[in-house]
Amino acid sequence: MKVQEAVVKRIRNLCREKNMNMSQLAYCAGMPQSTLKNVMNGNSKNTGIVTIKIICDGLDISLDEFFQCRLFTLLEQEID
Repeated sequence: MKVQEAVVKRIRNLCREKNMNMSQLAYCAGMPQSTLKNVMNGNSKNTGIVTIKIICDGLDISLDEFFQCRLFTLLEQEID
């Protein structure tokens, strides 16, 4: 699994845990729905840490909590 895929999967899982849909997350994060949609649909190939932090703020979690997940410990090295 690639990093971007893991980020999307983690966001989906956290939204499910918090009973949020993508519109609610975008609103809580104070970000345009189009930005979140681009991340979630794979149009953004390399989501930046600032964007992930904004998403974390919307989910009311820290960056540390976001990345403390098995998805990120099992990533393969990416060389493109």
